[in-house]
Amino acid sequence: MASTMTSPSSIIDFVINKGNGVKGLSDLGLKSLPKQYIQPLEERISTASFGIKNSEESVPIIDMSNWDDPKVAEAICSAAEKWGFFQLVNHGVPIEVLENVEEATHRFFELPAEEKSKNSKEHSCSNNVRFGTSFSPQAEKALEWKDYLSLFYVSEDEASALWPPACKDEVLEYMKNSEILIKRLLDMLMKRLNVKEIDQEKEGLLMGSRRINLNYYPICPNPELTVGVGRHSDVSTLTVLLQDQIGGLYVRGGTDKKSWIHVPPVKGSLVINIGDALQIMSNGRYKSIEHRVAANGSKNRISVPIFVNPRPSDLISPLPEVLASGEKAVYKQVLYSDYVKHFFRKAHDGKSTIEFAKI
Repeated sequence: MASTMTSPSSIIDFVINKGNGVKGLSDLGLKSLPKQYIQPLEERISTASFGIKNSEESVPIIDMSNWDDPKVAEAICSAAEKWGFFQLVNHGVPIEVLENVEEATHRFFELPAEEKSKNSKEHSCSNNVRFGTSFSPQAEKALEWKDYLSLFYVSEDEASALWPPACKDEVLEYMKNSEILIKRLLDMLMKRLNVKEIDQEKEGLLMGSRRINLNYYPICPNPELTVGVGRHSDVSTLTVLLQDQIGGLYVRGGTDKKSWIHVPPVKGSLVINIGDALQIMSNGRYKSIEHRVAANGSKNRISVPIFVNPRPSDLISPLPEVLASGEKAVYKQVLYSDYVKHFFRKAHDGKSTIEFAKI
């Protein structure tokens, strides 16, 4: 079978049309990377030139065991301003819930291709359930080495009816258990912006919609030639990421703001990052930072991000409380659904999406 995988059309047909994904390619035992996945030199992640250069250059790790201690809020807000990324330990989401969703992710991606592809764009019974590969294959010059299942949460009833049985219970449990943490984080971040209370209207604006992705990065031949995920920032308010123990997430940072810093897995932790929506609402105070994922040549990696978003119909702009002191708005008002459509209609291209909202 591997020997027939030579023409571009046969690769696309096998990976996308037949629903095998890059896991299907990996399972074939390919010895070399298909050319559709070879990234330009400037987009490749070289382990020799990327990573932590010294002990001071690392994403903060914050202990939330005493979450009502003012020092915790200070650490979180400072990390959101300086790094846009931080890791949380003792965050209140039970370890077994995290382990169960990791197992469920592996279980889904181990399903036969015909079972997984029931959830593809062409076959899914709902736009809220989507199995796919890469990011936007129709817009990308080079594909990314990743398969995913994306689940948009509307209600528990809809999720129970439509989400794949192989993972829905564990995913729902994870989303339920993370809600308190998300509200605590938003409360801390809003107080720093002089928002004294998150009322129902503000809560809808900050976290009115949620999407969870199960990401699968299978073993890759020539991982140095491709990426798991290209350079981008998230369009969310916040992203809550569960990563396994394999590693491969890099964020833009360091004293020069140009280095790529590895986010080492910490058992039981959750990685939090600020999204573009919160950068806009904070008028640039909180930073939505570029990040990317390396491919791996020896292990299958998974990650499970929860994207906490405004509702599609929300208008987002710098919050009135942020501008109350006379600060000039850096961003204009944009319809959130327009912003998201702009993000998804192109390939990953670093931080360029935010330009859509700049004055």
